[in-house]
Amino acid sequence: MNKLEAVKISDPVFGSCVKLTNGLVELLVTVDFGPRVISCSLSGYENLFYQDLSFSALGSPQPEFGGETLKLYGGHRIWISPEILPRCYYPDSAPVNWEKTYEDEDTLTVDFTAPVEKVNLIQKKMSITIEADSNGVRLEHMIKNCGLWEIELAPWCITMMAPGSKEVIPMPARSTGLLSNRHIALWDYSEMNDHRVYWGKDFITLTQDPGTAQPFKLGLNNEDGWVAIFNKGQVFFKHFEPELDELYPDDGCTYETYTNEKMLEAESLGHYVILAPGESVLHSEDWEIYKEPRVPSDDEAEIRKIIAEHLDFGDGK
Repeated sequence: MNKLEAVKISDPVFGSCVKLTNGLVELLVTVDFGPRVISCSLSGYENLFYQDLSFSALGSPQPEFGGETLKLYGGHRIWISPEILPRCYYPDSAPVNWEKTYEDEDTLTVDFTAPVEKVNLIQKKMSITIEADSNGVRLEHMIKNCGLWEIELAPWCITMMAPGSKEVIPMPARSTGLLSNRHIALWDYSEMNDHRVYWGKDFITLTQDPGTAQPFKLGLNNEDGWVAIFNKGQVFFKHFEPELDELYPDDGCTYETYTNEKMLEAESLGHYVILAPGESVLHSEDWEIYKEPRVPSDDEAEIRKIIAEHLDFGDGK
């Protein structure tokens, strides 16, 4: 049985971090700011996540937040949908409290809790669970209303993947008779003939291209609840649980993805909720990472064959 560890280290770029590992997978979570998972990989392999080493500003300074600016940093973070100013651009630059909340020889859970956001009056927490002999990691994302009035929002979990990533997204396959079964959202800067995107029968692929600065973003009703991302000799699966009868942001998107010349974003969303004072909403993701030297082409038979070696399609694709 592999040994579970959660130890505080000092990273030369990101400062104080907590390293979580079971000897198979390894994560690095920032605690000087965040919470952010800034690195994720198989043990001994390269980081699959994008890191902004210059801490670029994301947007302009917000007077409501004391003139601070949200920093890009990279990695995986909790956000709030819809994307509106200034609420979701709150700077996550304050130190994060971390503690082990469950530990035995098989399972380790660590909570990372940010302070209450001023003006927004919400609090974010990320709970990460890792098991001794698993290539998987479970993340529970919590958003709590610490204010005096109801607020409406949808949880939004954004994972920034490293340059060179290729993403596979399953197309919705549910039979809906005479009605549509796919709802594709495109942003005003997205071109449908962009060379980085492939629109297939069963899958969409999106390939990050360091030579193309033009941004591209799409969203859809991903009803299968997974995506796969290939890079650096590994394949990263993000799993989530869409609830088909609920109302989702951006005209029904349970999943969104974005790319530019620097990185690729894999974004799962929860449905809209109204939180009374003191109430919280949870949004879960499960990650799996496997060795995979192959990066599939846009041939759907090849995509299916490679992914099926790691993922049970069941009665779906």
